[in-house]
Amino acid sequence: MAAASVLVWLTLLCGYDIRQRRLPNWLTLPAAVVVPVLAAAAGRGPAALAGAVALTAVYLVVHLIAPAGMGAGDVKLALGLGALTGSFGVDVWLLAAVSAPLLTGVCGLVVVAAGGRRSRLPHGPSMCVASAVAAGLGMG
Repeated sequence: MAAASVLVWLTLLCGYDIRQRRLPNWLTLPAAVVVPVLAAAAGRGPAALAGAVALTAVYLVVHLIAPAGMGAGDVKLALGLGALTGSFGVDVWLLAAVSAPLLTGVCGLVVVAAGGRRSRLPHGPSMCVASAVAAGLGMG
């Protein structure tokens, strides 16, 4: 049930970010509380908290350096996704953290190679897909 709820949440985030080019607080902020609480109930609270803090710190630094390249919604999403992936361990967290920007970069190259104009791609979907795959591997 929890995995299905996470997948629905991630799908909503992806769809919203693709359509609106933003991640709303009502989809990002509740997870910043719910995911660590559920992880703590499963005995993974410290790992989830560490994952949330670490990923958010990385995204916040990038946002502060280049606010046009990394939106505040991505920073807020990093709280929940960092907690989610962190709760499965450092290896799962690292896989998601490294894969997300790589996935956005590959998508950008595909768009340009297909003759599309250079435009800003939303990063949230890559964060969600990378986290879902990493967490799925962590569960397996």
